[in-house]
Amino acid sequence: MTIGILTIRLEIPGSNSLKDKRQALKSLLDILRNRFNVSAAEVDENDTWRRAVIGVACVSNDQAQVSAVLNKVTRYVESDPRVGILETRMEML
Repeated sequence: MTIGILTIRLEIPGSNSLKDKRQALKSLLDILRNRFNVSAAEVDENDTWRRAVIGVACVSNDQAQVSAVLNKVTRYVESDPRVGILETRMEML
């Protein structure tokens, strides 16, 4: 069994309040969960208006499959105009 963990540090330039931030993140996290069948949540910088850290996890018996899914998640987040990626980190367990 392989567990892949993707951590993405985001900038949310259009956010002027925690409400704006949470609205953008909720939409993004829901899309990631539904489209890629992964677990996703905000994991850090909860009280910062324009920054967020999200964690995405994927489990499979094939490491290549986990890596492919997490790479697709990264590309999707990169294409989302509401957020900008500051840093990503992927690890396999």
